[in-house]
Amino acid sequence: MFSHVMIGTNDLEKAKVFYDALLGTLDIPPGRVDRHRIFYRSKTGTFSVSKPIDGKEACYANGGTIGFTANSPEQADAFHAAGLAHGGKTCEDPPGIREGSGVKLYIAYLRDPDGNKLCALHRVA
Repeated sequence: MFSHVMIGTNDLEKAKVFYDALLGTLDIPPGRVDRHRIFYRSKTGTFSVSKPIDGKEACYANGGTIGFTANSPEQADAFHAAGLAHGGKTCEDPPGIREGSGVKLYIAYLRDPDGNKLCALHRVA
């Protein structure tokens, strides 16, 4: 359904350091900078961080969350730890199991330095 997700940043260099470390825990290669954007590509899609084209300040989506697939609870924990170590802030409950509607998930939430809400999600068998 989606070809890519793009979010805004006010500091491209800081965002690259943050997302290189964060997404590296999910085996995604370092981002490629193209003018005012950074692209992270995998066989399942593209994630991008961009300075706003209109020149205004970037802001996060209140109520929005971007979820990344983790291969294990340990990978989700590494995602969370890397995010905190590179300027992110924890949010919601600590990483752990969430259950509902017959689904069991391991989720780790945090906010990036610009306030975007992110999570690593592992579907528990």
